[in-house]
Amino acid sequence: MTKPTDPRVDAARGPLLPDATVLAAWTVDPGAAEVRELDPGTLGDARAGDDPARDHEGGDHDAGEGRTPRGPATWARVADLDAVLDAAARVSTSPGPTHHELSRHAHHPLAHVRRLAPDWLLLVTPTAWFTEADRQVRTGQFAALLGPGTVVTAEEGDAGVHATMLDKLAAPGDPRGTPVQRIVSAAVLAIVGGASQVELGLGDAVADTERVVFDQQREDPVERIYDLKREITEARRALMPVSAELPELLDPDVPDHLAVNRRMLERVVTTVERIDRHLDAHDDLLSDMLQVHMSQVSVRQNEDMRKISAWAAILVYPTIVAGVYGMNFRNMPELHWAFGYPFALALMAVGCLVLYRVFKRVGWL
Repeated sequence: MTKPTDPRVDAARGPLLPDATVLAAWTVDPGAAEVRELDPGTLGDARAGDDPARDHEGGDHDAGEGRTPRGPATWARVADLDAVLDAAARVSTSPGPTHHELSRHAHHPLAHVRRLAPDWLLLVTPTAWFTEADRQVRTGQFAALLGPGTVVTAEEGDAGVHATMLDKLAAPGDPRGTPVQRIVSAAVLAIVGGASQVELGLGDAVADTERVVFDQQREDPVERIYDLKREITEARRALMPVSAELPELLDPDVPDHLAVNRRMLERVVTTVERIDRHLDAHDDLLSDMLQVHMSQVSVRQNEDMRKISAWAAILVYPTIVAGVYGMNFRNMPELHWAFGYPFALALMAVGCLVLYRVFKRVGWL
């Protein structure tokens, strides 16, 4: 019977993870699309020095550097990022980074891969997800400590990386690579898949904003446009470092049991770059929409000014006529004419009507 290793115990350094920090645990068997959930309380049954490679049926394989362990891998999910960093500080070779040094880099919103020991890696990468209710891009952190037959992960935020990883590991197909490689690949694909969902959500939000810009009700879209541009910038800050840092997993110095399939990682980098191009196109489209909206505002202001000017001219005309007949000169026959008053009113009305028809014809009214 194959016995999983205990990710909380290291033969040379003692416990890696306190019992209270382990939220869930699974074991991933080689060559099988199966993920078996473990009771975190039973992990302590494995003693320090247990090596899944030695317990695996079919032979004894050294799990040291340069050799690929063929036994199952135990994957533990811990409460927070600090628990992963504590474990990383324990497995790092001397002189290794302290928890404070690791935390300073891990909480920086950039992805990075750090070699802690000949057969231990620390992977930290930002995550992103999109909330439809408020059209906001949220960001979090995902950390994974990778060792021989052992993976310890933590997630901060609601990107759902762990749930996606479980689905991918249990998906039907021909499982290739060591269990640790499969877990790492599932994590990378889950993070990039979440990025794709962010891009789709932002694309829908941009399309809705475009309809608002050309809406006849003339709702002011400026605030919405600026909000979306800010969210696109947030998404790009979280996603672009992934394509720059994850290729470090292809470093020839990385042990075989931790290295990610080169072809898969190249596809991931290509996907991230495609997502970034789409986000850049969305940002450009929003900039164009803002220019169109400002042009519409300018056109409407010109239209309003023309209407105001036209009505002002129409109202000025009767004022001029009334001013002329209000001068009270002696030699003004209309003042003593019986039809002088109706004639003045008719003159005002005809003049206003003529001006209205002229302004209407030229499009000012």
